[in-house]
Amino acid sequence: MASLSLGGLSVNRGGGGSSCKKSLNARNAAVERRNLITVCRFSVKTLIDRSCFETIDDSSPEFNNFAAILEQILSHRLKGQVTWFGYESPRSFWDYIRVACRKVSQNCICSIENMENVSSSRAKGRAWIRVALMEKHLSEYISTALRDFKTTRRFYEDGAIVLGEEANMLAGMLLGLNAIDFSFCLKGEGLDGNFPAVIDYTPYLKFTQSSDSISSDEEELRTLGSSGSESSTPENIGPPFIMDENSWFNKCKRVKQKYQLTLEQKGYLEELLRLRENQLAESVSQNKLLLQRIEDSDLTHKLEKEQLEYIIVELQDQLKSFQSLDQLSAEVSLSQTSLGPAHSQDGEGKQDMLNLLSEGKEDTPSLLGLCGSLTSVASYKSLTSLKSSDYLASPTTEMTSPGLTPS
Repeated sequence: MASLSLGGLSVNRGGGGSSCKKSLNARNAAVERRNLITVCRFSVKTLIDRSCFETIDDSSPEFNNFAAILEQILSHRLKGQVTWFGYESPRSFWDYIRVACRKVSQNCICSIENMENVSSSRAKGRAWIRVALMEKHLSEYISTALRDFKTTRRFYEDGAIVLGEEANMLAGMLLGLNAIDFSFCLKGEGLDGNFPAVIDYTPYLKFTQSSDSISSDEEELRTLGSSGSESSTPENIGPPFIMDENSWFNKCKRVKQKYQLTLEQKGYLEELLRLRENQLAESVSQNKLLLQRIEDSDLTHKLEKEQLEYIIVELQDQLKSFQSLDQLSAEVSLSQTSLGPAHSQDGEGKQDMLNLLSEGKEDTPSLLGLCGSLTSVASYKSLTSLKSSDYLASPTTEMTSPGLTPS
């Protein structure tokens, strides 16, 4: 029983050790993720601050540190590539990027794949970071890759940064780099894929002495230097202060240069604004003239339309009157040819009525201008031919005339 109890105790101790080991691993993974994300945020801030004074290129230590941090983040818990023999060979984050970022419009994946001077997978990944920064699309690449969760799960193990909540923070903080103009050479030593990237944490470390401390930092450093060996003597205590003064002087000089550049840009923009205001005033005056011309043309067209409508109505009335005259003339001619001299008096009365109608109807200018003169009408010729004395002579008038004697 004792052995059993001891065995049980030993088993319990082993289970407790495994659970403690798991919690320790989880804690270490969480701390590692938090450290990488925090230092990445610091590196982005330092890049933005440095871009205000100078152009960011391959020689900038801030960029080299940022590239190393991003490479570490994208390589965090990256799965190896399993070969045919069951062995797992290490791979680079470029293998994941070139698969997950294919959906980005106008991506640079194919261009980097076809680069002649870049052969290794790690070098291609570093070239991709530089090209994406120059194109101002690094945040878009990362966001597109993280949205492809299936591909991300295939390339990374559990606990990776790209699979955790920190991934959204990463895509958000990289968005600020779109405001920086980068200039890189894709043939430099920075693309050498034989050496892994190393992060320099010293620019982001800051120690503040507690107010409860007895001695100052200088005294402590002097004490440590005097008690140590010759190699640990504080020979480099003085230069940092001189470097700080020089750095402040250089920073002030750069700020002054940037201020002068800003003043020149301000003068240029003011001159450009004045020119644009003059162009706008000219455009407004031309617009007013065009609007006035449009109104005048509309009024003229309206008046012409009213005149044409009046002329059309007048012509319609005259056309109706001419049609009635044609009918009357046709009736007169038919009656004179068919009834003979007995009804010539009736025909004469109708002829007189036609003459009165024709005399009462004046030729208007609109009719003469649009339809021709009245003498061109065939019916008018027939009316004038009816006025001859041959057709208007009556037997009764010949019998009663006093100048004639019966034969």
